[in-house]
Amino acid sequence: MSAKALGPVRRKFAPWNDPSAVPLIKIRDVSKSFGSFTAVNNVSLDIYEREFFALLGPSGCGKTTLMRMLAGFEIPSAGSISIAGEDLAGTPPHKRPVNMMFQSYALFPHMSVEKNIAFGLEMDKLPKGEISARVDEMLKLVKLEEFAKRKPHQLSGGQRQRVALARSIAKRPKVLLLDEPLGALDKKLREETQFELLDLQMALGMTFVIVTHDQDEAMTMADRIAVMNHGQFVQISPPAELYEQPICKYVADFIGDINLLEGRVTKNERGHIVLGSEITGGRIEASGETVAGLGDKAWFAVRPEKVSIDLQPPNDPTVNTVSGTVWDIGYVGDISVYHVKLDNGGTMRASIANTRRVVERPISWEDKVFLTWAPDAGIVLTK
Repeated sequence: MSAKALGPVRRKFAPWNDPSAVPLIKIRDVSKSFGSFTAVNNVSLDIYEREFFALLGPSGCGKTTLMRMLAGFEIPSAGSISIAGEDLAGTPPHKRPVNMMFQSYALFPHMSVEKNIAFGLEMDKLPKGEISARVDEMLKLVKLEEFAKRKPHQLSGGQRQRVALARSIAKRPKVLLLDEPLGALDKKLREETQFELLDLQMALGMTFVIVTHDQDEAMTMADRIAVMNHGQFVQISPPAELYEQPICKYVADFIGDINLLEGRVTKNERGHIVLGSEITGGRIEASGETVAGLGDKAWFAVRPEKVSIDLQPPNDPTVNTVSGTVWDIGYVGDISVYHVKLDNGGTMRASIANTRRVVERPISWEDKVFLTWAPDAGIVLTK
């Protein structure tokens, strides 16, 4: 069944849209409290076989606690968790069909790469021939064959990360849990490893659940993302839907950069919404749907890359237009981000792709500029 998400998808995989699909992981009404503090507050979630699922949110939002309950390191205060139809209540971590890869990697420093990978298989008392074959398979999978005899201290950070990954999947669990697995890597290596993890997950056909606070990491790898805050799910959607169709200001602001323009609804008919806005000094016209009624407060959310910046005013400066002065410019290599101080108060950002080598900017600091956008460039939010 093809995905119904907006934007490009890396494969035709969307079992969450299929009413007949049976979830591999079922989390039902789960809560976890530590004394008077509630870390996870009555959440329910379905995760499907072969899905790459991300739990995303700021520190303290409950994502790691939820993963630890999946792994069996924490016991739910209420609710149930099942995998492949088996209720995990009372099942210790080592008997669950899951394995966990920690941020620290937790490799044995006195063991070689191949011994680290073989450790869990030896604890399960698999035959020596099967262990040897499985280790060879894992080394080949993570491209570390020539490093089999080395100790962890003789490896780079990226290589140690691969050893930890190979050890985690060697036992062929139904679910692999990844707790901030790329946090110790530098930016460039982290970006490269994201795609390696993605390719590996697809090749194995295994279910991956990753905890991360890095939105780019989640957006790159996951089929779906659950944005968490204060122990609850705020929105669960494929990456493109989270980015293009956030359901509230929190998600819009947490995923990527966003401009939020406040106004009052003056029209809401057949997918055409109009907001009166003091910030723009005119009206904001938007396409789409909203539950807001006439006179209700609402916000028009528009991404910086969807905002045009120009030295000349548009033909009709009263619609989807703000004016202001450039007070800062961020050069990020592939894009330049313009911070504009608006005439009516507040600031907005517009970004421009750097498609050519520019010696002199056509728009510079303290220039008077006009920001414009199309009606379908953003979305109207009510909360």
